[in-house]
Amino acid sequence: MADLKLKTATRTQGNNKALKDGAVTPKTFDFAFDEVDPIIAAFRRMVRGNEFDICEMAITTYICAKEHGKPMTAVPIFLVRAFHHGAILANTKVGLRSPKDLEGKKVGVNRGYTVTTGVWARGILQDEHGVDLSKITWVLSGDEHVAEYKAPSNVVPIEKGKDMGEMLASGELAAAIGIESKSPDVAPLIPNGQEAGLKALRERGHYPINHCIVIKDELIAKYPDLAADVFNAFVESKRQYLARLKAGQIEKPTEIDRLHHRVMELTGDPLPYGIAPNRKVIEELMGHAIKQGIITKKVGVDELFAPSTRKLVG
Repeated sequence: MADLKLKTATRTQGNNKALKDGAVTPKTFDFAFDEVDPIIAAFRRMVRGNEFDICEMAITTYICAKEHGKPMTAVPIFLVRAFHHGAILANTKVGLRSPKDLEGKKVGVNRGYTVTTGVWARGILQDEHGVDLSKITWVLSGDEHVAEYKAPSNVVPIEKGKDMGEMLASGELAAAIGIESKSPDVAPLIPNGQEAGLKALRERGHYPINHCIVIKDELIAKYPDLAADVFNAFVESKRQYLARLKAGQIEKPTEIDRLHHRVMELTGDPLPYGIAPNRKVIEELMGHAIKQGIITKKVGVDELFAPSTRKLVG
């Protein structure tokens, strides 16, 4: 077991940096990191080819993959979190007085319908602004990681040869999620997105999870201590990162570091790992997944995670 090396894909950032540079090591195996840039390419390779032993994974991709029988199981390590109020850009010339006016219009979604940012952004439109998502035509710029997934009937692919940014700038799309635009006619649908996100956190505990970690099922079955060892290693790496963040010892803080610091001021821990401190937000996400047609049947939160990690918190 000491000689076990597991092929691992995860993007380097503050909370896993100590794993990447070897300052923190697991007890029962070694990480063999495979650098994949962008990390979303690893999601597809894992879902379609089971290519990695351990892999960072967008949580809605994982939820969808699980329903389609992909042989992987998550541990409750939530590497990436973000607020998505600012992810929705709108054309200022199409006469949107409020998000509700998106009903009856076309809205772009970067990449696939199951992309986590899109799921959370649509949830915000529904929960905070009363938008009927079924009355919008969702236009996708790409396909899904889970090839077997079938989207609802109001989800369509972009027309061949068209560019989503150009469609938004021209008003052919009233809005789009997850893209960038330099057009003077495009602006955030919800102003001051980060502040709106922090307000949602303060008022209703809304703190979206974007990425988790998954492990091949065959390895979890073969090595009973593996999932907990993975969990504990990521927890220790995170602990070291948060200590530096709290002490102001991050030399060149990124936008992510700055967001973590702001959340830390509100909650104490901007990156809680484990099911217990995240059950409410995971249930919120599962509710969106059902309502939006990402999955067809309800799944209990605990069922998503390796049994040996269900009571772990870090």
